[in-house]
Amino acid sequence: MTAALLEVMDLAKRFPVKTPQGKGLLHAVDGVSFRIEAGETVGLVGESGCGKSTLVRLLTRTLAVSDGQIRFLGADLGLIAPELMPSHKTRREVQMVFQDAHDSLNPRYTAFDTIAEPLRLLAGIKDAAELERQVEEIARLTGLPGELLSRFPHQLSGGQKARVGIARAAVLRPRLLVLDEPTAALDVSVQVVILQLLAGLKRELGMSFLFVSHDLNVVRLLCDRVLVMYLGRVVESGPAAEVFANPRHPYTRALIASIPGSGRDAGAHLLPGEPQSPIQVSGAAAATRCHFHGRCPHGAADCESSAPALREVGVAREAACHFTGSLPAF
Repeated sequence: MTAALLEVMDLAKRFPVKTPQGKGLLHAVDGVSFRIEAGETVGLVGESGCGKSTLVRLLTRTLAVSDGQIRFLGADLGLIAPELMPSHKTRREVQMVFQDAHDSLNPRYTAFDTIAEPLRLLAGIKDAAELERQVEEIARLTGLPGELLSRFPHQLSGGQKARVGIARAAVLRPRLLVLDEPTAALDVSVQVVILQLLAGLKRELGMSFLFVSHDLNVVRLLCDRVLVMYLGRVVESGPAAEVFANPRHPYTRALIASIPGSGRDAGAHLLPGEPQSPIQVSGAAAATRCHFHGRCPHGAADCESSAPALREVGVAREAACHFTGSLPAF
C-alpha cells in the first residue's frame, strides 16, 4: 500500500472533567484511524457531539493529541505543539475553511488583506506587486470580483464572505483543505454556488478535501469516501456511493433514512434510548460494550460484553458492528 497524503492512526483526545462521582475523562475522540489519499475528497458525518469538531482541531493542530499519530506526507504532525503550528512549514500544506465565514474574518481587514495574510506570514512574500498578483489570481479562481477586494467584511454578502474564506485557505495551494460545514450558514441557493466553486477549485489546484457536514446529500454528491462517527469513534467507512446505497452499520442506516426524499422508511430506523456517556470516571473499569448499545435496534448480549472493532465488510469498506453481515436489506 502506497503512503497516503494523511494517515491517522488510533487518534484519541481526552478532556479532564468533574462528575458527581469524582474526576473523569471525556473521550471526545476515541481511537480513530483513517487515510486520505492525494486528490481525494473524504466526507465526515455524524450527529452533533460525535467528535467531528474535536477531530478537525486535532488534524489542524489547534489541539494537543492525547494518543495516536497524525502522519502527513510521512511526518508525524502530532509532534508539533499547537502553539508552534501557526508558523510551522506544514501550515502551508494544511489549511482550513471555517463554518462561520463572518466570525472567521478580521473586521479590520479588507478582503485583500485577509487573503494576502497567509502569503505574508507563511510564504514570506513581501513584494507588493507579487502579493497583488497572487491575491488577484486566487480571487479569480474563487469567483471573487476584483472590486470587492477593497471591501471590509461588513460590506460583503454571506456568499462573498464565504469566497474570501475559501480564497484565504487556498491561496497557498495547500495539499489538504479541511472544510468544517463551509455552507451551513448560507442560503440554499448560495450553498449550491459555493459547492460548485469548491469542486472546480479542487480540480484546478489538485487538492484533497476533508469535508465535515451535517448535510448528507452534499456529502453523497461531493465526496469520494465517507467516514461515519458516533461517540468519538468511526463506525463505518467506505466509498460514498456504496455506503449510501447499502449502509452496513445500524447508525449509518438511521442517518441515511432520515434524509428527506431518500425513499427510505425513516420510522423503521428510529433509534430508541439515549446515547451513552463518553465520560469515564477515574478508577472505574473501562466500558467494554459497544458504544451504540442501548440505541441499536439489533443489539444483543454480545454488544453488552464486547465492543466491535472496525473491520472489513467489503472492498475498501469497514464497519464496527457484530451483526453487519446479518442486517436486513436496507
